[in-house]
Amino acid sequence: MPAWPRTALSTRLPSSIETSPQIAAPEAARLKLAIVIPTFNEAKNVPVLLGRLLAVFGELDTWEVIFVDDDSADGTWRVIQSLSIQYPNVRCLRRIGRRGLSSACTEGMLSSSARYFAIMDADLQHDETKLTDMLRALDEQEFDLAVGTRYMPGGSIGDWQADRLQVSRVATWMSQRLLGLRIKDPMSGFFMLRREVFEEAVYKLSGIGFKLLVDLLASSRGDLKIKEIPFHFGVRLEGQSKLDSRVIWDYLMLLADKRLGRLMPVQLLSFGLIGSLGVLVHMLVLAIFMAVYEQQFVTGQILAVSISMVFNFFLNNALTYSDKKLRGGAMFLGLLKFMAACSIGAAANVGVASWIYGDIGSWLFSGLAGILVGLIWNYATTSILVWPAAGKPATGR
Repeated sequence: MPAWPRTALSTRLPSSIETSPQIAAPEAARLKLAIVIPTFNEAKNVPVLLGRLLAVFGELDTWEVIFVDDDSADGTWRVIQSLSIQYPNVRCLRRIGRRGLSSACTEGMLSSSARYFAIMDADLQHDETKLTDMLRALDEQEFDLAVGTRYMPGGSIGDWQADRLQVSRVATWMSQRLLGLRIKDPMSGFFMLRREVFEEAVYKLSGIGFKLLVDLLASSRGDLKIKEIPFHFGVRLEGQSKLDSRVIWDYLMLLADKRLGRLMPVQLLSFGLIGSLGVLVHMLVLAIFMAVYEQQFVTGQILAVSISMVFNFFLNNALTYSDKKLRGGAMFLGLLKFMAACSIGAAANVGVASWIYGDIGSWLFSGLAGILVGLIWNYATTSILVWPAAGKPATGR
């Protein structure tokens, strides 16, 4: 059998592609701007938006647009891939098994070597012509961050209904009071930032929900030089708004994470809050049952426990673990596992509370200790058995 000739192995790249900091820096500098656009069922809007961006920047090689699609059922990613064949500066980052606007934007920025990052939605409600003003603010006026705002002269909220406007105002007030944010429109999803700002904050980002700007501002140093640029919020032409009650919960969990994340996992907080609602459901069911069947407490208690467990499971599946939401047969199996785990947690609750009560005689302290043990048990076991490797809450879309 012939022996292969011995040759020296080299770890050097071929000279044609070998790089060094001196060579790579000018090349990286050529790509000035990356526009990151998260998409979810926006197939009809993507070609229109790309046409508008091309009208603003032309077919130059100094910018790119990165569509980050969460495996849209309407085939948005196919549309983007088709466009990327025609336009080299169009990229599609398709995510499988992951959801969330904030995390999508973060992954999009991490995938680019651009000097500046712009974030905007695909629903055509952000004014793409303002991107040049934002770029000028960063590139010529040396601002760290440029934010498109609806709440200053020259800006507007479009055709919002009164209830949506009120929600936005309350959310803005909360972020300003709880997190100390000083800009007029921290809820904006339309902004541009320097790479250095993103790199400094990325390890501190919560990645929860839709409001990446709030997350960035709360995770960054306090001396950012920020310019707010007014714009008129447009009208959605195609697709459906992603605003629902879960988005509100997501936002509350984001605020809680930025304030309390050092003390406890915000996912545990979400689990505990839902558990508290489950206690109310339990007592309501028990009260109704006892009003009809006065002498059958045990039966009523079993029914109340079962219903509250089902309530807790579905609410946690929709909110706490929305990024790992169970569906179909997996959801039914998950419900059985959840009830089994929580049954053991209930037994642990009673056992610990009884032991402490027998030792110190304080029913209040004993009851709280039992609740705490049951909560931690239920959270830990269901996270592993029902929603394995689940990430932070409230990232679904």
